[in-house]
Amino acid sequence: MKSLLKKSCGFLCRPWLKRLRGGTLQLEPWHIKKQIDSNLSSSSLYQPQFSYRQMLFSWLGSFLGIAVLAYLSVHTRYPLIAAPFGATAVLLFAVPNSPLAQPRNVLGGNCIGAIVCITFVHVFGSAPWVMALAVATAIKLMQLTKTLHPPGGAVALVGAMGGASWDFLFAPVLAGSIIILLCTIAFHNLAARSSYPKYWL
Repeated sequence: MKSLLKKSCGFLCRPWLKRLRGGTLQLEPWHIKKQIDSNLSSSSLYQPQFSYRQMLFSWLGSFLGIAVLAYLSVHTRYPLIAAPFGATAVLLFAVPNSPLAQPRNVLGGNCIGAIVCITFVHVFGSAPWVMALAVATAIKLMQLTKTLHPPGGAVALVGAMGGASWDFLFAPVLAGSIIILLCTIAFHNLAARSSYPKYWL
């Protein structure tokens, strides 16, 4: 009986004992695997989970939103599309409930990025440090005004790189933001049958 208890205790406690071999801690392989699996499951808690229906509507909505912008840009010969709208589409159609994807943030964040980069370009030119300053300042102002929108940082960078004029604020930034927002509202409330936006201001 004592021998059986001793073996059982050794089996249960062995993985938790510190085995110092050459000054390093050795763990049982299965225990290492368990620890790795535990870390993976913990990190997955921070990743959004999507159903197949949500993924389908994210794909369809982003396709339609960008297609409308591209079509209007080509046929009106008016610049309504810019690279940062690709990131805006990710937020609007993949995570529409995010605070970063609400109309206040989309319009405010993108316009702040445009105003900052245009101002700095007019004052300092398009030097590399101006690009960095424009992005950093845009982020700070978005935080202060509670209009944080990651593509707004991209707007600031793209505008500073291209030496943007004040036309950049109105088209593509403001006009494009309004159009993709209208597409988002129509799509979510009609096709996807979900409520968007969660709030306006």
